[in-house]
Amino acid sequence: MMMSRGQIGRRLLGLAVVGATLAFGGAAVAEMGQPAPWEFKLQEAATPVMENITSFHNFLFWLITIITLFVLVLLIMVVVKFNAKANPVPSKTTHNTLIEVAWTLIPVLILVGIAVPSFRLLFQELDIPKADLTIKATGKQWYWSYAYPDNGKFEFDSLLAQDKKPRLLGVDNEMVVPVNKVVRIQTTGADVIHSFAIPAFGIKIDSVPGRLNETWFKATKLGMFYGQCSELCGKDHAFMPIAVRVVNDQEFATWVEGAKKKFATAPANSLASAGTAAQ
Repeated sequence: MMMSRGQIGRRLLGLAVVGATLAFGGAAVAEMGQPAPWEFKLQEAATPVMENITSFHNFLFWLITIITLFVLVLLIMVVVKFNAKANPVPSKTTHNTLIEVAWTLIPVLILVGIAVPSFRLLFQELDIPKADLTIKATGKQWYWSYAYPDNGKFEFDSLLAQDKKPRLLGVDNEMVVPVNKVVRIQTTGADVIHSFAIPAFGIKIDSVPGRLNETWFKATKLGMFYGQCSELCGKDHAFMPIAVRVVNDQEFATWVEGAKKKFATAPANSLASAGTAAQ
């Protein structure tokens, strides 16, 4: 049974509506700080840097869309107006000063308009303000170790916890930071190159053996935020998540006191401790 064009159009429209509903619905019910089903946009920003990254991304998206549509209109005009049938005697014009100046000057102005906010954003990411807290994150195969040199110099490992949600992002020991405080992250690799990345914070920096790289964030929202190693680092690369819990100042002070006691008895990493116990 053949369907009419109207029926086909209505079915396609219905599928489009269902798809849009699923996409927006999936994004709407997603928790902050982690990936969402059917997600088509950046994660919700939890730091000023990520807010600016999102704004710059949206600006570029609309600018690229406008340029693409403009070029498409020009192509359609050329195909319709200047084909052999509509224009059997083509023009022999070889130069047009106004057009040549315009197609040189306008792209330059567009690139300058992109460069100014781009450089401003890069400066914000790279210029680390005075830190309220410093954390050293060491990438290892295949887990992270965190040290708090400003809070008692304790260190602990953070490994994937199979029994925690979200899947492949939950860890046994989370990094804990206070809200509305500048946190400086110093990161390095113990074996190969890893990459410390948390999308909601707008940070991603390589952890290179023998080198200490720095970045920073200032979380403005409470809750759990997740990231992962973003550099192919071996067979278990996909199983070394990053989990950061943002708490208020009082909760952070309480956690620090507990962490000093909890991790003081086991200064070595948990994998080494487990190996010693097995012998």
